Amino acid sequence: MTDAPLSNSFLKNQTPDSDWYNRRIIGLICFVIPGFVFLLLRLFYLQIIDGENFRRLSENNCIRLQSIDPPRGLITDRNGQLLVDNRPSYDLSIVVKDARPLETSLRYLSQYTRIPLELLWGEVEKSHNQPSFKPVLLKQDIERDVLAALEVKRFDLPGTVVDVRLRRLYVKSQSAAHVIGYVGEISSDELKSGKYAGYKRGDLIGKSGIEKSFENYLRGERGGHQIEVNVTGQLVRVLRTVDAVPGNNIFLSVDLNLQKKAEDLLSDVTGAIVAMDPATGHILAMASSPSYDPNMFVDGFSRDQWETLVRNPLYPLQNKAIQAEYPPASTYKIITAMAGLEEGVVDEKTTLICPGFYKFADREYRCWKKGGHGSVNVGRAIAESCDVFFYQVGLRLGVDRLASYAKATGLGAQTGIQLEQESIGLIPTAAWKKRRMGVAWQGGETLSVSIGQGYDLATPLQLATMISSIANGGTRVTPLVAMKIQNASGETIKEYFPEIKGYLPISPKNLDIIKKGLWEVVNGKSGTGRIANIAGIEISGKTGTAQVFSRKTDSENEARRSQHLKSHAWFVAYAPSVNSKIAVSVLVEHGEHGASAAGPIASELIRAYLSKNDK
Repeated sequence: MTDAPLSNSFLKNQTPDSDWYNRRIIGLICFVIPGFVFLLLRLFYLQIIDGENFRRLSENNCIRLQSIDPPRGLITDRNGQLLVDNRPSYDLSIVVKDARPLETSLRYLSQYTRIPLELLWGEVEKSHNQPSFKPVLLKQDIERDVLAALEVKRFDLPGTVVDVRLRRLYVKSQSAAHVIGYVGEISSDELKSGKYAGYKRGDLIGKSGIEKSFENYLRGERGGHQIEVNVTGQLVRVLRTVDAVPGNNIFLSVDLNLQKKAEDLLSDVTGAIVAMDPATGHILAMASSPSYDPNMFVDGFSRDQWETLVRNPLYPLQNKAIQAEYPPASTYKIITAMAGLEEGVVDEKTTLICPGFYKFADREYRCWKKGGHGSVNVGRAIAESCDVFFYQVGLRLGVDRLASYAKATGLGAQTGIQLEQESIGLIPTAAWKKRRMGVAWQGGETLSVSIGQGYDLATPLQLATMISSIANGGTRVTPLVAMKIQNASGETIKEYFPEIKGYLPISPKNLDIIKKGLWEVVNGKSGTGRIANIAGIEISGKTGTAQVFSRKTDSENEARRSQHLKSHAWFVAYAPSVNSKIAVSVLVEHGEHGASAAGPIASELIRAYLSKNDK
């Protein structure tokens, strides 16, 4: 009787709790079921709708940045004739991270490209410090048939990348090579120098000439691709591209036709030619012989080829027009005459006797003309290049006054041309010798300096600027080899104008005396440069024969000497003699006589230029 009431009481007490529990269960079920539905829908989306995209990602796809090299700026002559262009190059690289197994990939590459396996391994080992996802350059400029083979076998070569890069093409081969220069791979030292921010290993930079001097204008701005690659390193798609900005184009002042003419005239000799517009300073031609083909530095050459080039005793890589220094010889007599006239040592009517030698101290200093010139004034002394006349003038002036006039014409200093590695030459003074050698200057040394021998040294460009200053009436103009710079759209972003660097320290009257003497050199009956005379064109100039060593006896026969001991031949000139359009400096190494070796070269170059420009 008592159990029933207890049971009823228990059930009565439990009913509210059971209802609460049931409600919680139902609520939880209502929450969980939608969650499962959402997960099922999301799974459906991932597997069915976007499954292909995620499948690619699941195969170790990754995003990489791929650099785009900018097209290097072009270089043309003054008339727009193309001198330097760009051509496509196919460069073979490998991404070590993707080339699995690496040994197998390299073995296949060696087989398909015919590149020795050890060379491929060598390139990989050289790059062991760089991240494995960065491409390692194995071979530049692969041939078309190799490219085709790689394309056919691309699925056997995971991690292999072929990039299309632009490489320099020097259109005219050796023509104007020393002016243009060449490009080469940036070195470790250059990368560390801090001068080449933004460059990386493998980049090409200007190493000489215009290519180096105008590197910042020519290089352009690098672009890039953001790309997706698969597990084998092969491109899946390009996600984003930032275009490279092409480099700027350089217009040179060089006249290509005149440049080729100058190079042809030097083809059989070693030497240099500089031709410039005396009014503007524009370099019309600059040739150095022997020359070289700058394409060699782009295409690459063997160690033996490099050794042959750098060990050549004629120094083909040297731009002799601005880097080689020679005694100016009798061309320097222009300066001695200038100083003598301005300092009042001589005037137009002063005559000095030349018996064929000048005795100073216990030595006889000979004139080139054994029998002497007799009584000569300054005009005739220039025309016939009388050594004895200038010995006496130089001795009266002294070395330091001579040096001051020489430096005022631009000798002994860089001209300021837009090319690097220009030599400064040498104009000695008494203080210079004391400082350099610890001994005093001797009077006999002044005699040598007064005719451009002894310690005097000058470059062909320096003498070209000097004779230009005479031609244009006494104004020293900085030589210019680059006229303007244009961007890829053809807009001129910089232009170079004639720049006056100074004036010759000479009065118009005395300058006219010197110019008359220079006219007589070529046009007078006894002028030393009559061989350069051209019918219909008035040329003024000065010959020079620079001795390589001192001759002390008349019995020495120059023709019997070894070639390397023969004198250098000079000829500086301008034409027409009035309102000159061209000034020329010619140096023929070991040419013996300025008149016979350098004179005809200068006159032929002048003829070519004036005949073309008179049409």
